[in-house]
Amino acid sequence: MTTNSFFQITFYVAALLALVKPLGWYMAKVYENEPVILNRFLLPVETLIYRLCGVNPKEEMRWTDYALGLLVFNLLGALAVFALQRLQATLPFNPQNLPGVSPDSSFNTAVSFATNTNWQDYGGETTMSYLTQMLGLTVQNFASAATGMAVLAALIRGFIRRNMDTIGNFWVDLTRTVIYILMPLSLILALLLAGQGVVQTLKPYQTVPMVETVRYEQPKPGADGVALRDAAGEPVMETVEAKEQILAVGPAASQVAIKQLGTNGGGFFNVNSAHPLENPTPLSNFLEMLSILLIPGALCYTFGMMVGDTRQGWAILAAMTLVLVALIFVAVPAEQSGNPALTSLGIDQTASISQSGGNMEGKETRFGIANSALWAVATTAASNGSVNSMHDSFTPIGGMAPMWLMQLGEVIFGGVGSGLYGMIMFAIVAVFVSGLMIGRTPEYLGKKIEAYEMKMAAIVILIPPLLVLGGTALSVLTGAGKASVFNPGAHGFSEVLYALSSAGNNNGSAFAGLSANTPFYNTLLGMAMLFSRFWLIVPVLAIAGSLAAKKTVPAGPGTLPTHTPLFVVLLIGTVLMVGALTFVPALALGPVVEHLQMTGAK
Repeated sequence: MTTNSFFQITFYVAALLALVKPLGWYMAKVYENEPVILNRFLLPVETLIYRLCGVNPKEEMRWTDYALGLLVFNLLGALAVFALQRLQATLPFNPQNLPGVSPDSSFNTAVSFATNTNWQDYGGETTMSYLTQMLGLTVQNFASAATGMAVLAALIRGFIRRNMDTIGNFWVDLTRTVIYILMPLSLILALLLAGQGVVQTLKPYQTVPMVETVRYEQPKPGADGVALRDAAGEPVMETVEAKEQILAVGPAASQVAIKQLGTNGGGFFNVNSAHPLENPTPLSNFLEMLSILLIPGALCYTFGMMVGDTRQGWAILAAMTLVLVALIFVAVPAEQSGNPALTSLGIDQTASISQSGGNMEGKETRFGIANSALWAVATTAASNGSVNSMHDSFTPIGGMAPMWLMQLGEVIFGGVGSGLYGMIMFAIVAVFVSGLMIGRTPEYLGKKIEAYEMKMAAIVILIPPLLVLGGTALSVLTGAGKASVFNPGAHGFSEVLYALSSAGNNNGSAFAGLSANTPFYNTLLGMAMLFSRFWLIVPVLAIAGSLAAKKTVPAGPGTLPTHTPLFVVLLIGTVLMVGALTFVPALALGPVVEHLQMTGAK
């Protein structure tokens, strides 16, 4: 690893950790309904929303009612996005007259954005109208992010309440998350990004003259549109000159801001954050990459404040950061080392060809290897899914690092809210195992962890691997699944495994190289995203309700402290052990085999 790369990584991690406490403190105040500086401006808006929606903000919900409201709200959101895609040809704000989207792709996208996954099987600038992007996708970016944060708030209340059967009000948590946290942060970031050149306009696509005229040959079409052929049956070629280019534009800055802050990740343009109008400069790249982990990291401090012991939040943040940094130092050196197989090539058998400076394939020169690999690790750690380089072009080990981060359950920072409540599930398992070892009833934050909580936690931890491995097996065993794999062997298997890992853990990034916009993959990945989101949320809320009804148990001599370095190690070990036991066999068939093939190539 170069000194420059080490400096960039250190600066990024330091900036992230410096922002954790102030933002975490602010969010804790929001969820505890204490006065914040924005109350002066936004309290009338909040009150108006409750009045228009018929919500009594003082009325709390049992966990079952909380879950029901959440499920209905997200179902309606998914249906709205589906309808917008199907009807966009007849709706306004469609200057390019784009047609309606196919049913299977519409289903996949609607589920994807409602579940905070934002997996995309389409090119945004050639598929979605401005109205669909703004009213459908951007709105769901706010709604799905706020849903995950609301669930976390409900779970925290489960720990701090005693002998109660309510865990808060979903509509209040949702509303306060959007107007006090997501909207202000998104406004600030969108303005900063627009200042860096991220496009924000409702004008039609722009036709601009090219700097140089491009000449190329293509088959000459006949009157019927079919290519003409000569007497030998060969196509008749004609020379074509291209003097202008159509540039796709649109209201991108506003969507980019919330896609990063809300760990959504869907790109306004097809190549996502590698596009120069979506991520034009190194500064915009840094701001977007910082935004990816900002809220998930700050929520750890929010958690500590709300349970009355900030050390608890710092311990979880430490576990997340250690795993993140470790995998950064796997991915970046792997990419900077390049492909050793290329050094064996030579035209005159004396000179060799190598990847000077490392593997730049699939990466933007304005970002370089360090920022590309760092982004790949951050986006898969955070359940974000946006990309500024093509993971399919990474070296086998460089690509395995982001893949394994997803397979750990998206708990190393993870999605906003969902990452932390997923990590708390692992913490519950860790204290349960340690409690068994010392012969005491496991306790976490003063609440006894019993059979019910363990069953729910087991569901949360085991559902994603079941979806990922089961979906991968189905894909490689069926003709419809194999028909979309264009790269044979280990790399093709990695592409399928990555796609299911992304969908089954609500990440949304793609390895590329897999033709996923087919009825088979649209349906399979859509179902994986749907189940992985809500089959996890419901058990988490069930745990919140169970904990809220319990009394607090005073700490005793046999209580395991959950804020110490020992617990951090125990928590990391639990996460890694589950990830290793579950996915190492599959990884051995994909990136590990490919790495051995690469290093052994002559």
